[in-house]
Amino acid sequence: MRKTQSSYTKLLVALLLSVSVIFTQSAAFAASPAAPVSQVSQVSQEDGAAQYKLFLKDKFDVSLSGKVTKGDFIKAVADILGYKPSGKEVTFSDVKSGSEWFDAAAALYEKGILSGPAIQGEQVLTTSVAVSIAVRAADLKELAYTYPEAKVNKALTKLNVKSSALGTKGAQETAAAVDTGLLTADQYANFKPKNAASEQLINTLLGKVLITKGLYKKYIGYVNDGDIFAKLSNAYNTSDIINAPKLQELVNTALKQDLITGYNIKDSRFNANFVDSLSLIYGHSDFNHAIQLIGLLRSEGLNAKVQFEPKTSAFIFLAEWGTPGPNVVKIENGNYISYSKEYDLAFEFATAADKAAFQDVILKYAKKDKADQTGLIIASWWQPLYYSQTELKDYEIITNNFITDPDSPYTVNPFSLNEDSEKVVAGLKAIDPSVNVTPIQFWVDKPFYRYLHDEAV
Repeated sequence: MRKTQSSYTKLLVALLLSVSVIFTQSAAFAASPAAPVSQVSQVSQEDGAAQYKLFLKDKFDVSLSGKVTKGDFIKAVADILGYKPSGKEVTFSDVKSGSEWFDAAAALYEKGILSGPAIQGEQVLTTSVAVSIAVRAADLKELAYTYPEAKVNKALTKLNVKSSALGTKGAQETAAAVDTGLLTADQYANFKPKNAASEQLINTLLGKVLITKGLYKKYIGYVNDGDIFAKLSNAYNTSDIINAPKLQELVNTALKQDLITGYNIKDSRFNANFVDSLSLIYGHSDFNHAIQLIGLLRSEGLNAKVQFEPKTSAFIFLAEWGTPGPNVVKIENGNYISYSKEYDLAFEFATAADKAAFQDVILKYAKKDKADQTGLIIASWWQPLYYSQTELKDYEIITNNFITDPDSPYTVNPFSLNEDSEKVVAGLKAIDPSVNVTPIQFWVDKPFYRYLHDEAV
């Protein structure tokens, strides 16, 4: 590890040098763009039924297959949207309070997704009913009901279906589903209104509802996109120092007490929401490093969804180090709390094998092992930071002592060794007994794990 004062300070800014704790987290927001095919993996332009199925299982433990009833679909919609009944009296002619579908049906009724009086939960879910519920759940019914007959018929010709087979509102809803993409082109040929809804259709509709409601994955593009560098630059240039006074008062006190030596603040509205088994997070402070990292992954044939997640780091800058940079606050003992603009890149790969291959690329081209080392991308660290929420070979387990504020989207993510987590949590609660802190274990690369043990490389 370099020993000069300037490089030591820079490393503090970048990695939040600490024996027991450093802060970070993932988040993000963006569009869902197209992607060319990489040499190693093939990532389609848009997620399809298989990806939606995996997401539904991973995030909500929702899995619909085989004979799916209308009640099953109603419950799934309520579950993924987090809808609960308000407690107001709701009466159905065929479903009583306490039944397995009542709460979900009541919640959807209050949202205008179901109309009653009968739910018919035991009936097999048909294609037309699934589409109608999905359109309403996606908050598209008002749009649908603007459709005049000619516009309806134009859309339904893609399905080779007559509007008379769907009823007035059903035809309007189905037409709107075609035009807005809730019904994808691969569903057109086999669209039979009265047939049982296929597993592929069900998963696609639920995935599309999540997308329309802003509850699916969020990302700025793919590694192989032609405009990914422009999108990365825009994301970085429009990010700024995050100011979260309530949380900062807590963790700044922890800094002053030497409970921690640094922390990161994130905005949960930027959460990529990727599938854990296929994704990981990579953190850094130098933007040119991000550009070169994307190019490196391209050159190694690793394509993936990419989300840019802005974060702000803070650490104690000692007075003896000289004049601090911008964005500092002087504290009682004459030292400073220094704030730095940083970022995380969230990646979701097509396969678990591609995810595992990421480490080989980093260790070869983005991990510094000696001073003045060549053959690395710009600003490579001695201890790069990348981590996964699921187990990976040759990674180590540490703890995120995750701090949230119910009144804001901001979070603080104190990383610590597992054995230090109890002390960190206790110290934070001693400062503020009401703090929401949840220890979460995850898998981090070995160089960073060694860094937490105060080892040089």
